[in-house]
Amino acid sequence: MQVVDNAAKLSNKMELRFAALVHDIGKPRTRRIHKTKGYTFHGHDDLGSRMIKDLAKRLKLSNQLRDYLTKLTLLHLRPIALAKEGVTDSAVRRVMVAAGEEIDDLMTLCRADITSKNPNRVKRYMGNFERVEKFMQDVVERDNMRAFQSPVRGDEIMKICELKEGKMVGSLKTAIEEAILEGEIENTYDAALAYLMQIKDELIAKR
Repeated sequence: MQVVDNAAKLSNKMELRFAALVHDIGKPRTRRIHKTKGYTFHGHDDLGSRMIKDLAKRLKLSNQLRDYLTKLTLLHLRPIALAKEGVTDSAVRRVMVAAGEEIDDLMTLCRADITSKNPNRVKRYMGNFERVEKFMQDVVERDNMRAFQSPVRGDEIMKICELKEGKMVGSLKTAIEEAILEGEIENTYDAALAYLMQIKDELIAKR
């Protein structure tokens, strides 16, 4: 309930408050007692996102709200992990791609979810959150990540590599996307095409 209260202070959006209410729904089923760590809830994000699908059906929620709650529940630990472990450009890009249009709401939920009573820990987390958000405020980066996929599309990969539709096309497309997310190449058509020409023979030979 504290997370719901925190979310209400940060946003008037009903859907976001609903997400604050249900994002930890998987915790009871995943609770375990560790000898040194105490209670753990490993996998509650994944389990919770699957539970919400059943919940949405029972409560007759709209598909749009169901998908929104499912996404935020599944992803709510990822920005928090960044804030705890440190921020890298590639990790932030991956969160942005996964969240898509809901990235701002996801970050708001994560802020609301910081309920530690340790002021030093809260200060550290918030400092890292600000670094993550500063990166995300880059308009060009946000636009590139919002609907992210390989600039070289599947049809073109098939034509260039003389391939039929299948797993290899997907593997090449994924390799390009991974290189962009890791910052190895720019998120441009020319850079992606050059990378495809560089890796295609080796990857195809391994199939």
